[in-house]
Amino acid sequence: MTAASKYSLDQALQKRLDALIGELSGLEEATIESIHKTRVSSRRLRELLPLLELLPDDERKLAKRVRNVTRELGIVRELDVLALLVDELGRKPGHPEAALTRIAAGMAAARQAGRRRLIATRPRSRLERLAREIEKAVARGRVRRGRSRRPGASWAWAAEARLARRAARLQTAIDHAGALYVPGPLHNVRIAIKKLRYAAELLDESGRRRLTAAIATLKAAQELLGRLHDLDVLLVWARKTQAALGAPDVAGWRALGALTAAVEDECRSLHAHYMRDRVRLLAIAAALGAAHRDALPASSGDRRAG
Repeated sequence: MTAASKYSLDQALQKRLDALIGELSGLEEATIESIHKTRVSSRRLRELLPLLELLPDDERKLAKRVRNVTRELGIVRELDVLALLVDELGRKPGHPEAALTRIAAGMAAARQAGRRRLIATRPRSRLERLAREIEKAVARGRVRRGRSRRPGASWAWAAEARLARRAARLQTAIDHAGALYVPGPLHNVRIAIKKLRYAAELLDESGRRRLTAAIATLKAAQELLGRLHDLDVLLVWARKTQAALGAPDVAGWRALGALTAAVEDECRSLHAHYMRDRVRLLAIAAALGAAHRDALPASSGDRRAG
């Protein structure tokens, strides 16, 4: 029996459901760490759902519900990250404290409102109910489809095919981003890296392929582009704050201008780092996709989840 057949879909699913509901106490209080961990867990669960062979209606409804969890947590998470970034930059020279204080004040109301909305949705009961519904949907799918399929190997082969498609999408995203520093296309590269990483993690768990080094490289690139994205969002806040200044406020305008220049310098530095790593990312995507690129056709469930 292969390692892939020993590691079942049930084990992969249970691991992700445990992670999804593992931070419920902190999530009810909207703590920064719990929001982050639960959001990551929801993304990993989204990567697994198309492999569960759910009934089409179940898959569509559950994929939407898990995607909504990711999106709702993402709104609060982005503001948390920006608040942490403002604090960090405030401890570095060349980032005017007055400008950062103005931006932080503007963010505070939005961040507080986001946390109130999250707590009002009763995340504990929602996520516990979602986990139960996924388990029931898996059982319904097995009863309806029967057990004629080989339970051990089929899901790992499907995961291989999904990995190949994720790898191809990363190659396309990198190609479209080109060599210029343009936030939108670079953000698409980060998303493609993230999805490939989660697909690779699932296959690595199965024991079918050992992808530890590739996953580490993808994670590092994801973090680098994540930092770049966070700085880009901070620039948007800085420019909005600057545009909203009442006249005359020359000191405030200059402070925000100096902050913008400092953040733009770091963005350019990070982009240069990404450009140095781009060849390695393309090589990893090619290697991950080569083994099983055309093994299975893309399913409708995969297109929805992509």
